[in-house]
Amino acid sequence: MTKIEKHLRLSRVTPTRFGREAARDPRFVFDLRRGREPRPRTEARVLAFIAARSTVAA
Repeated sequence: MTKIEKHLRLSRVTPTRFGREAARDPRFVFDLRRGREPRPRTEARVLAFIAARSTVAA
């Protein structure tokens, strides 16, 4: 998911921390990079997590 990679880059959060906080799975990002497809519910939770923490630069 490119949104996750972009969020990681901009927020400077480690993949492990992001996975733990967003998906309750510290290997989440690494598994995605290896081809894992998240369930729709997990994907929605992760996208909501990103949206809640995104800031708009003014």
